[in-house]
Amino acid sequence: MTHLLIVEDELDLAAGLRFNLEQEGYVVDLAETGEDALQMLLGPQRKDYDLVVLDVMLPGISGFDVAEEMRRNGQFVPILMLTARGHSEDVLKGFTAGADDYLTKPFELEILIARIRGLLRRGEWLRAQSPAQPPEPEKFVFGDKSVHYDLLELHVRGEIFKLTVMEMNVLRHLIRNAG
Repeated sequence: MTHLLIVEDELDLAAGLRFNLEQEGYVVDLAETGEDALQMLLGPQRKDYDLVVLDVMLPGISGFDVAEEMRRNGQFVPILMLTARGHSEDVLKGFTAGADDYLTKPFELEILIARIRGLLRRGEWLRAQSPAQPPEPEKFVFGDKSVHYDLLELHVRGEIFKLTVMEMNVLRHLIRNAG
């Protein structure tokens, strides 16, 4: 089953989207705020979603900020921004924040469903083209040193060194390609 998250503070619109997308065979969860969305996507009880439909104008954290935070935390689920903000600078800001597609309100339901299908199809193609890799261990130990990939840390004789994402990627590459 394909699992979607709709982040929309207009409750009637959110309920209508949920109803119509469930009729299309999707499992749909709703979030009313950006904070709720981030909790559902990144929190300890997070779920794996196949696509996020994200409003931009939310109470609290904006949809732009939600998208940026998702990407910054390695959450690369496709994002379809659905918003009344249709000026070119808003569209560009959405794509810069990490959106994969952008649809302005009012919209036609058939167009929304077609765009969702297109994003999901693209994801399936990418997964089919990518060779399956075994899951990477959370840490790599050598001698009295250990690399903790998920924490972005290098532990050496009791000292902990925080690494940037780039530094961890370089270290990961060197470990994978030893010799």
